[in-house]
Amino acid sequence: MDNQGSNNFNNGQGVTPQDANFWNPISPQGQPASQTAQASQAPQPVQSSQAFGFASTPAAPAASVTPSATSTPGFNQPVSAYSSANPTVLPQASAMSQAIPSSTPANNASFMSQVTDPSGNLLNKDFNLMTDEEKKEAERIARAKNRVDLLKTIGLIVVSLLAVLFIGLFIWMTLKWSEANTNVQGKIDVAVAEARNSLQTKLENDFEEKEKYPFLTFSGPTDLGALNFEYPKTWNLYIPDDASRGGDYHAYLNPGQVNVVADNTVMALRVTIKNEQLDRVLEDFTDKVQSQEMTVSSTVVNGVNVNVYTGKLDSDLMGIVCVFKIRDKTALLQTDSSNVFRADFERILSTIRFNS
Repeated sequence: MDNQGSNNFNNGQGVTPQDANFWNPISPQGQPASQTAQASQAPQPVQSSQAFGFASTPAAPAASVTPSATSTPGFNQPVSAYSSANPTVLPQASAMSQAIPSSTPANNASFMSQVTDPSGNLLNKDFNLMTDEEKKEAERIARAKNRVDLLKTIGLIVVSLLAVLFIGLFIWMTLKWSEANTNVQGKIDVAVAEARNSLQTKLENDFEEKEKYPFLTFSGPTDLGALNFEYPKTWNLYIPDDASRGGDYHAYLNPGQVNVVADNTVMALRVTIKNEQLDRVLEDFTDKVQSQEMTVSSTVVNGVNVNVYTGKLDSDLMGIVCVFKIRDKTALLQTDSSNVFRADFERILSTIRFNS
């Protein structure tokens, strides 16, 4: 009954009809349908109006009100319109808004951020707000993160040490390579110099051999066995005696010019054919071999083994003497220098021919 009386009382007060949701009142002059629809989507605190006994009556048609171009349809616009049309209701709405606790999205977000991190990472959550399970999980995650950080640090140290080691090895190998390259270059230079000197010596020897060749042929008297052999063309021949008048035969050969004939004069080759038996001539050389003034060896001359004596001569010169038999006579070929003319002397012996 009391409620009915209150309703009737409210209905008889001549209050402008309004929607049940007083936060979105209908303007007495009337609003477009779009304004009414936007106003109906306002926040829900308007439901508390029933607790304060506000009447809910159908909205009466009213004159339309054109919204301001600068105003934004939203939460405050319907309230201002309602308050301007119904000044008697504004104190009640103000008192109700003070009675309802303020709860905004910013405060809710701040409170939720203290409870949990949006990313779900427990390490960003307040430790005091965690449960026991969350604390254990956070400790496990922290230990795992510390192990990963430790492994990364160790890996970085190892990589740095290896990099330093490789750089040191590279520098050491570079120095060794430079030193080896220098040594090799020095050895190459020495080898090239030696090869150049050897080649020059060889060319000079070849030139001398070519200058000697073709060799000239020595021909002795026919009645003395027709001794002949080849000697270098750069040598000159000197025959002082005519063997046809009897006596021993002598011939002297020497490079360039023949020196004055004497016992102490160095000759490249002395040729002597004596009217003596071979055994008698060999006795003198045998005595020198026994006294170790000379040594004896053998070689082949004209297909016959003959004796070759090397050592001190009667002139005190160091030479070589080859002794062999021609018919009833004895032939001696002698060089007064075993060091200078040894090669030429041996070649001459290999070319000797005579009539036995």
